[in-house]
Order: sequence, then C-alpha cells, then structure tokens
Amino acid sequence: MLKSRKKLDTELDTTARAWLDAALAEAAHDAAARAETTRTETAPAGPAREPAQAGGTGTSPYASPPWELRYATAGRHCGPAHADSVRSLLLIAARAPLSSVTRLYEQGTAAERRAVLLTLHRLDLDATALPLVEDALRTNDTRLVAAAVGPYAAAHLDPHAWRHAVLKCLFTGVPLDAVDRLGERARGDAELARMLRDFAAERTAAGRDVPADLRTALTLAETSPAAPTEES
Repeated sequence: MLKSRKKLDTELDTTARAWLDAALAEAAHDAAARAETTRTETAPAGPAREPAQAGGTGTSPYASPPWELRYATAGRHCGPAHADSVRSLLLIAARAPLSSVTRLYEQGTAAERRAVLLTLHRLDLDATALPLVEDALRTNDTRLVAAAVGPYAAAHLDPHAWRHAVLKCLFTGVPLDAVDRLGERARGDAELARMLRDFAAERTAAGRDVPADLRTALTLAETSPAAPTEES
C-alpha cells in the first residue's frame, strides 16, 4: 500500500527525508515551469518577447528533468520498502505528463514500472496511459499485473479488455482482491460469466484446481444488476 508523505516522515531517517525534500522540490519546480510555459504559449498575442532561455528548469526541452533521475534512485536513498511510495509522490508532485510517465515506464525496472502503474489514477492523463496498462497485462510478472488492475484500469479499460484482465489475474495467480471495482464491473456481466465458465472447464479437464477467486467472480457475473430505485 502506498504511504503518505506524513507516514514516510515518521519512517525515514534524517538523510532520507532531506533527499526526499529535495526530490519533491525538483518535481514541483518542473510542474510549475511546465504550467508557466503552457500559460505563456496560450496567452493572447502581444508585443514581441525575447524567446525563453532553454534550461530554465535545469534541462533542455529534450532532456529528462532532474526529478526523473531521482525517481530511478528512490530505492537506494529511501529503501526498497518505501520506493513505491516515494516514486508515487514524485509523479504527483511533478504532475507527470504522459511523456514522463511513458519514459519512466519504458526505461524502468519492474519496480519502477510498478510505481507508475500504481499512480496513474492520481495523474491528469485521462485514458492516454492505457498502453502502459495493456503492456503490463501482457507480462507474466504478477507485481505488474496486480498494479495494472487498479483504479486507473477500472476507470478506463473497455469491457473486453477488462474481462481479459480478470482472466489474466486468474491465470497468473494474482488475487482478484487486486482488481479495483470488481464487484461493480463484474456484476451481471454475462460475457465475463461465459469466459469464467470456459476457463474453469479447461482447468478441470486438465486436472488442475479451479481458483476459489474464480467462483467468487462467477457468482458476481451471474448476479443480475440491482434494479434502479425511484430515488436513483
């Protein structure tokens, strides 16, 4: 579970807290600089201005901002147990754009990718980061699969892709507790129920156990959605 900054402050030593302070300041500075650039570019035309000096945030427009380097070394400075939380805070402080999120995911280790996936729903990305979720769901890394089926997937995966994500969890042994809004999205889903029955039949025919989670999901999928009330 991701920890808040307040919680981290009680668990990190003085050196790690100082490192985190500096990292978050760099991330916030980058977010402010990008916001100012956007404001300037969308401002009404006026008298000619001198072009902005490149590197105002310490980087060129084509280089990774300093906080992205901090992201990669979070485990070294704050400890592996806190790395997910620290990386998530960095992404949020930077209001990480799709370019940064994609770069950190594609170039990162499994742990760095996991932190991206865990934070997507807290960034202003709409559905643009779905390719990262889809990539994670193609892997057999249970850490990535579990992170990929969180709130962002629940909000943005279409029904077909979401059903296959549920099957992916069952296939790889990821508990369905990891699937955000499972009860809401699975309830009354006849196609999901068919897929689950087929999967159970294949497991049985192969002499393999049927996961208990499958039966839970199947019960939901076979349950009719609640009828709307007059108040709703």
